[in-house]
Amino acid sequence: MYVPFEEMPYSSRIWIYQADRPFAKDEITWIENKLKAFCDGWNTHGQQMATSFEVLLNQVIVLSVDEQSLPASGCSIDSSVRVLREIENKLNLNLLDAGKIGVIQHDRLAVSKLGSVKAEVLAGNILPESKVIDPTVSKKEDLMANWIISAKDSWLKRYFN
Repeated sequence: MYVPFEEMPYSSRIWIYQADRPFAKDEITWIENKLKAFCDGWNTHGQQMATSFEVLLNQVIVLSVDEQSLPASGCSIDSSVRVLREIENKLNLNLLDAGKIGVIQHDRLAVSKLGSVKAEVLAGNILPESKVIDPTVSKKEDLMANWIISAKDSWLKRYFN
């Protein structure tokens, strides 16, 4: 059952997916309609879960499940991956590849492949103070406080020594 994201408890489990390019306005509308319909029917073993989503920075999809009364099962998580794959295919973008780093530059998100991070640092495109997305946060409370951090406070710190 869909619940507006702002009404989801801070303890809700989340998954963060970064697209390799920004969404166009009509794509955001389509994504929101697709995900609302998905969340309305998202269940675990036939039982409805309180679920939601949010599109952030015109390029990031956050899925959320309130697991206080009913945890997400492997099958329910698989169904979310299927809908994300549909979004990828329809819009010709990459959401599910975890091998990306999101850096906020000039109030927009720039997503690079992990293989190019060292070159980005050497070129001065990623600095210790650069803001990066931490896609490993797993709770809404962490999304609200810690999903955008300085590169020097992330795993990228090894490149600044």
